[in-house]
Amino acid sequence: MLTFAAACLVLIMIPGPDQALMTRNALAGGRRAGLLTMLGGVLGLSVHVSAAALGISALLLASTAAFTVLKVVGAAYLVWMGIATLHGSRRTLREGTGDDDTTDGRAAGAGAGGRMLRQGFLSNALNPKVALFFVTFLPQFLPSRGSVLPRALLLSLVFAVLYLLWFSLYVSSVDRLGRVLRRPRVRARIEQVTGVLLIGFAARLAFESP
Repeated sequence: MLTFAAACLVLIMIPGPDQALMTRNALAGGRRAGLLTMLGGVLGLSVHVSAAALGISALLLASTAAFTVLKVVGAAYLVWMGIATLHGSRRTLREGTGDDDTTDGRAAGAGAGGRMLRQGFLSNALNPKVALFFVTFLPQFLPSRGSVLPRALLLSLVFAVLYLLWFSLYVSSVDRLGRVLRRPRVRARIEQVTGVLLIGFAARLAFESP
């Protein structure tokens, strides 16, 4: 269990699309927005956990066509998010007043919470690499005899808890540094880097071999 937890933590800490989205949303809407994105990411993970438990992910990964469809849809979503983030950086530079941290926080609380949740959910739910993890990595820690499902669910729960702990700390750190990071020029640069990273993740996903 300790080996599994350590391996999961390393995988979670590796920068990916969900981390980029959490950074972007935490800067735009504060800690609450970042945590909502994180919660959406966990819900996206639950889709793959359930699919793996039912054997659907194995069937998906066995089909080149199905894998390709999911990969293309996921890559297209990341490209769309990356382009939107790059456009947002231009808007930040144009409209930056130095009070963005409070204004954006109110906007997120008023009506953007559902969007943050949805973005986190789609980031993981449409990522075939997450399905690949639960189908290839997880079974290595399952018993060869007896009931497998309870153990698989337990390991999936460990992964989800570590995900929540790590990204709660990460979002809180971004929020604490928010006064500096939300300065229009600094925030615009971060949004530009985030947009490029999202498009880069999309390109890497698009060219991933089935």
